Amino acid sequence: MSVRPSALALTPLLLFLALFFGAGLYYTAQGEPMGFYQLRAPVAILPALALGLWLAYRRGVPGQPTLLAGMGDANVMLMCLIFLLAGAFAMVSKAIGAVDAVVALGLGTLPPALILPGLFLVASFVSLSIGTSMGTVAAVTPIALGVADASGLDRVLVTGAVVGGAMFGDNLSIISDTTIAATRSQGAEMRDKFRENFKIAAPAAIATALLLATLGDSAPVLEAEAASPWLVLPYVLVLVLALAGLDVVLVLGIGLLASGVFGLVLAPGYGAVEFAGDIYLGFESMVEITLLSILIGGLAALIKVTGGLDWLAQVIARFARGHTGRRSGEFSIAALSAGADALTANNTVAILVTGSLAKDIAQRHGISPRRSASVLDIFACVVQGVLPYGAQILLAASLAAVSPLALAGSVHYCWLLALSAVAFMLWPQRSKPPASVPAAAD
Repeated sequence: MSVRPSALALTPLLLFLALFFGAGLYYTAQGEPMGFYQLRAPVAILPALALGLWLAYRRGVPGQPTLLAGMGDANVMLMCLIFLLAGAFAMVSKAIGAVDAVVALGLGTLPPALILPGLFLVASFVSLSIGTSMGTVAAVTPIALGVADASGLDRVLVTGAVVGGAMFGDNLSIISDTTIAATRSQGAEMRDKFRENFKIAAPAAIATALLLATLGDSAPVLEAEAASPWLVLPYVLVLVLALAGLDVVLVLGIGLLASGVFGLVLAPGYGAVEFAGDIYLGFESMVEITLLSILIGGLAALIKVTGGLDWLAQVIARFARGHTGRRSGEFSIAALSAGADALTANNTVAILVTGSLAKDIAQRHGISPRRSASVLDIFACVVQGVLPYGAQILLAASLAAVSPLALAGSVHYCWLLALSAVAFMLWPQRSKPPASVPAAAD
């Protein structure tokens, strides 16, 4: 059933953001240190869902079936499973002393000034190798938090460095779903897109590493509790399996089992009952983001079916047609990608939804396929990396027990990547697009 594009369809998302962030800012201004936890996000989204259902009813769209289909989407359910397994792995690993073992073994290898950039580079390498930011956040964050707590570094800064590194690989890896979606939708070669993308991402990564080296206080390092060095092996196993390309669910499942086995053998007083209890405690720690992810999936489906995404695409396409030149075309693709990601909270979905329109804009403005694929991928990843209700921020914030909004402001790589991309888009093009550009449209 075709529905006319409508700006009104975007109001449920705006209502959710106004309630959640409005309440957080209000309570913070009142002196409440946990201001953003006074109105929980899964509760703040309920009025937005009600408004979305009402708009669907007014437009003759089946609201409840659409809501349930969005909530039960396979990608949403996969995210929830990753959340639960990541929470369980982090809880069990901490309980058996694995975090203390990592800190005791590795804290002295880096000077304090290099801990933050070191974590960023580790996360970048892992994400580039495995092609998934979610898997990287789940695997690297527990280790980074152990280092943060022992070194006295701010948890928000440390977690932001990990998320930034995770988004670096998500945007560049040749096995990342966002890279695959961007190249296929634009008709670009993977190697060409990587080269174009790397020219933009490399300056942002270097600037991020230099910036992180200047941040954080060199607080006295706290002595970690004594723990068997063998307890580090579950973390090593998770990283190795992730780098080997194993599915993230299997990686976390195997890591959880390995943590339990090592705890039963090496951790004094740790038994099967404690193992089972810690798994459930890990699940409980992820209840909020699991609920929010399910509800956001439903809200995104309602926004899409009532014409919200179509309206956004229509407005940007109208702007692109009304302006000539490469720059206006690239900024139109960037706005299209960023806006779609803000509405869907999923960078791969945003690229798939907007890919055909971005390709049309690229053809009209003489933009090469590799360039349009790069811009499309970059701005979807930029927004996803700083979106307080996006999966990466929610997972990292839950593992670190910090505010998603505070964390979003500390993902320095994504902000610098946006600046780098804008600078490259504004920079005069030294040569005309290759003659093969029109042929790529076929």
